[in-house]
Amino acid sequence: MTHDPLDAVCRLPEVQNEPVKSYAPGSPERAAIKKRLEEMSRTKIELPLVIGGKEVRTGRLQPSVMPHRHGHVLADAHMAGAKDIEAAVAAALEARAGWSAMPWQERAGVFLRAAELLSRPYRDTLNAATMLGQSKTVHQAEIDAAAELADFWRFNAVFLAEIYAHQPISAPGTWNRVDYRPLDGFVYSVTPFNFTSIAGNLPTAPALCGNTVLWKPASTAKYSAHFIMEILRKAGLPDGVINLVTGKASEVSDIALAHPLLAGVHFTGSTEVFNAIVRRVGEGHYRSYPRLVGETGGKNFILAHASADVDAFVTAIIRGGFEYQGQKCSAASRIYVPRSLWRQVRDKLIAGMESIAMGDVSDFRNFMGAVIDEASWTKLKAAQDEARSNPAYKLLCGGSADSKEGWFVGPTLVETTDPGARLMKEELFGPLVTLFVYDDGAYSDTIGLIDRGSEYGLTGAVFATDTGAVAAARAGLRHAAGNFYINDKPTGAVVGQQPFGGGRASGTNDKAGSMWNLMRWISPRTIKESFMPPKDYRYPFMGAP
Repeated sequence: MTHDPLDAVCRLPEVQNEPVKSYAPGSPERAAIKKRLEEMSRTKIELPLVIGGKEVRTGRLQPSVMPHRHGHVLADAHMAGAKDIEAAVAAALEARAGWSAMPWQERAGVFLRAAELLSRPYRDTLNAATMLGQSKTVHQAEIDAAAELADFWRFNAVFLAEIYAHQPISAPGTWNRVDYRPLDGFVYSVTPFNFTSIAGNLPTAPALCGNTVLWKPASTAKYSAHFIMEILRKAGLPDGVINLVTGKASEVSDIALAHPLLAGVHFTGSTEVFNAIVRRVGEGHYRSYPRLVGETGGKNFILAHASADVDAFVTAIIRGGFEYQGQKCSAASRIYVPRSLWRQVRDKLIAGMESIAMGDVSDFRNFMGAVIDEASWTKLKAAQDEARSNPAYKLLCGGSADSKEGWFVGPTLVETTDPGARLMKEELFGPLVTLFVYDDGAYSDTIGLIDRGSEYGLTGAVFATDTGAVAAARAGLRHAAGNFYINDKPTGAVVGQQPFGGGRASGTNDKAGSMWNLMRWISPRTIKESFMPPKDYRYPFMGAP
């Protein structure tokens, strides 16, 4: 792999967030996505592995289905075996030298081209793939698969340039600089089903920094992963830089995590799985210490003060708790309401929930689709049943679950008198919101209750018009959320505006969509050059008195 020299300090294109299309009735984008949904629904395809730039078909097939119509097979995915996984690691290691030697501007150019391909000719395709394969509404697909992923690819290039520009001072007669090297090995990227943008960012952020990657997408998002890989290849990504492997998670991880040249893991998924990866890496033997970057679970809160705007608070609960069926790491699932507002909040919240339409996401009148698979449906139905039978809970609204045609779980609202109850503590990853009513005079105590009430620390929000109440929540909940919102729902972080990530059991808080995340995929080397090195070991203080 050879490169033409470019003797210039290059300025990247001006970066701004990708505009979000409305898909309103009569709009051209609405007609275009409707057409693409119909085309992709009727065309069954195969999803090969991509190893060393080559499509690999193993013949061991696993169907990719629509969650809202689980009898409809969109594609058959070829599943990797041990030899395929080993070949993918080998391809990543073989591509390292050429890719890391490529000028960073050329690496950035690949992802800037990918962003243009995504936001223009591939927009409808990746949005439709996300809608059909992950049961997202058109709005949820647009803000994720189109806008956020394009933002990741564009903003990351800017963040990398800022990192590279940070250089040390030099004393007279010397020249100091920092070489921002990629990690010494390959990066293992494990991506989730719920955000196509995360699936596209986790392998490409390390790659932008000069690393090569083994990418394992979620089994329930392999359909959209196929099109992400297609975009990257069309953008000029060299062979072997990112190797897409669909397979059984344990088999892929067994090989990747045991390899002595594992240099890092970029992960989004459950806390339990990331904990297992951490333990496994701790027992391994590697050339260097692997970087572990994980964004994991959440049990995200919304706290209302007695001064809160009730309509804004209720809207935040509905959007924060039920958009995309509550299947966001940031989704609101535990709510704290002052007694003085409870009757108003309850009536407006129930009325709003009862107006929610749920069904096939190709019908744009629907606010919700289906949950991702049968296992999720079963877990959520059991939680609804618990809310009905356990005296610690009162089922206020919803509680429906139907899996005949699709894995549908209706929006569900539960009240509890026990803030330590399971539904207030454990992540369910679905459209079930549990709330606790507190006495107005116990606002400060409730802040402490929220801070201690969950092992997670991802997102949270406070609603209040009293500035003192806001300040108290901001201070008392400083470590309870890595993304904290004031009078806004705790979901919807935007690249370049709200870098995303949390602490505690929610992950390593390395902030996707920021230079802090990119720094994890870089190993700096300090270089000092002396122009006039000393030629005698003796110092002046050693002279005769």
